[in-house]
Amino acid sequence: MALEKKTFYVTTPIYYVNDVPHIGHAYSTVGADALARFKRMDGYEVFFLTGTDEHGQKIAKTAKEKGLEPKQLADQVVERFKEVWVRLGITNDRFIRTTDEDHRKAAQAFFKKVMDTGYIYKADYEGWYCLPDEKFLLDSEVIDGKCPDCGRPVERIKEENYFFAMSKFQTQLEKYLADHPDFIQPDSRKNELVNNFIKPGLADVSITRSTVKWGIPAPVDGNATIYVWFDALINYISALGWPDGENYKKFWPADVHVIGKDILRFHATIWPTMLMAAGLPLPKRVFGTGYINMGGEKMSKSLGNVVNPMNLMDTYGPDALRYYLLREVVFGFDGTYTEETFEGRFNGDLANDLGNLISRTLTMVEKYFGGSIPEPSKKESFDSNLDIAWKMGSLEHARELMDKLAFDVVLGQYWELIKAANKYIQDSAPWNLAKDESKKEELQKVIFTMVEVLRVTALRLSPFMPFTAQAIWEQLGFTDKVEKHSFSETETAGVYQKGQKVKVGTPLFPRIEKKKEGEKAEVGGQDAIVAAQGNLKKKITQHFKTALNLKPECGWLASSSLEYPVLLAQGKYGFYVRTPDKKRVIIEVEQQKLADSKAVDGVYDHLLAETQKLFTNAG
Repeated sequence: MALEKKTFYVTTPIYYVNDVPHIGHAYSTVGADALARFKRMDGYEVFFLTGTDEHGQKIAKTAKEKGLEPKQLADQVVERFKEVWVRLGITNDRFIRTTDEDHRKAAQAFFKKVMDTGYIYKADYEGWYCLPDEKFLLDSEVIDGKCPDCGRPVERIKEENYFFAMSKFQTQLEKYLADHPDFIQPDSRKNELVNNFIKPGLADVSITRSTVKWGIPAPVDGNATIYVWFDALINYISALGWPDGENYKKFWPADVHVIGKDILRFHATIWPTMLMAAGLPLPKRVFGTGYINMGGEKMSKSLGNVVNPMNLMDTYGPDALRYYLLREVVFGFDGTYTEETFEGRFNGDLANDLGNLISRTLTMVEKYFGGSIPEPSKKESFDSNLDIAWKMGSLEHARELMDKLAFDVVLGQYWELIKAANKYIQDSAPWNLAKDESKKEELQKVIFTMVEVLRVTALRLSPFMPFTAQAIWEQLGFTDKVEKHSFSETETAGVYQKGQKVKVGTPLFPRIEKKKEGEKAEVGGQDAIVAAQGNLKKKITQHFKTALNLKPECGWLASSSLEYPVLLAQGKYGFYVRTPDKKRVIIEVEQQKLADSKAVDGVYDHLLAETQKLFTNAG
């Protein structure tokens, strides 16, 4: 009988739909995705959850300002989030919306369960409320009439609401935190939260709103809706089919909730006490990430300093953004985005280190062995000179670090092998070995060693840079998906087909070229590429109209298309053509050729020939 797989359940925050996704949303989601991907490749059965929080007064207000119904606004913004996640290669198993019917039923059932235990009561509420953050505040928390977190004005409200008796769980929560010291992470956030919000005493919290209509109806008399936070937190179990769903039985409790530090308070006080009241297990860990700041300030729409991840991906590709977020920023702490640090990571780590290693290795396989991966030499197949760098990124170390969500450290260790491999090429000088027939076996060992470094690097980078990892994998001549392999393969010698051919492609990370002062840096002449694409489409369309009286449906793949990030990771763009029988065919074009004005005419000839062939074959 086969052993049952270990399970792993990771969640992101569910994001408010009152605004479009920004780089801060990408930060927490990419981190959770890297963790989910790593666990899958390490043999776990994973459930990865993300989604959107769509109820509350703030959403209703924003929708009204836009002349929309709240659900219409939510539908629009949800599509934007989904588009960004597809572009970034996010592998969530479910995208939950708090407007989903199964979530509504679960939220109402949970409310009733807690009420039946006697921990919900009715009373008048009078106090402060922060609309932007959708949270109640104590008098002691309000500073000069403003929210202590977002700094915006708060309002005084008075309502007859239902309250959750959170104060009754003071002792139980303190004991749980003492018995489970890793429940709140990182430690710096735990100390702050315990000292400021738990030790001073838990207060009962209002969990309905009698004046807010956009929400889940509370299972009580009257027209009250469930308070947006009580509603939203339940998504972690409703997504699994609580109370009787198979996924709930298999995956709960969650292994880690990845959340922003601004909502850690809710996840470390209200959520665990809600579960205690319902008699349900608590999640194993709550991990609070920091902010991605711009110019020393938290990104916000009102300050006009929001960085749109779609714009970054359009220019640099999805993996460059994923790498920057996971390597440049210590996960769990604040980070500052600047173009300078982004370009530094791109040019230094991606173009110089990784890009050069790929290009040099594959080119030498092509030059010295006719493109076929050499077989291991009869002596040792892997050069021991790389052992130290190799072992720094061992699976054992990576597992330990990934459990701590130390993505930057893991990538740093992986990069030690990449840097050591580049130095190894210089030190071993295969171009000199190739001149001496007696050194052929040594040359074989050097080149095979470099191929092995690339194979292991593709496996290692797959959770962090999935498009790049797959591109490397395919350039090594493999035809399957690298993410379907196990990390255990990084600890053993690679298995290659006899005569397996490599595919030398265009650079995955062309250096960012600095322009004159005051002008924005571009990757590989991005302005020229955009102009060339527009002109080529125009010329192709004009040719068919003039020569054949046809108007073909054709153009360049949109950045939102599924194929776009895969091709971009390989240094290519896709030109699609819809044939007369309605088939969509993609013609691949190398990025470098579009950026080179001398090569554009050749691209036109290629596109024209391929397009004519499609119409001829169809006709």
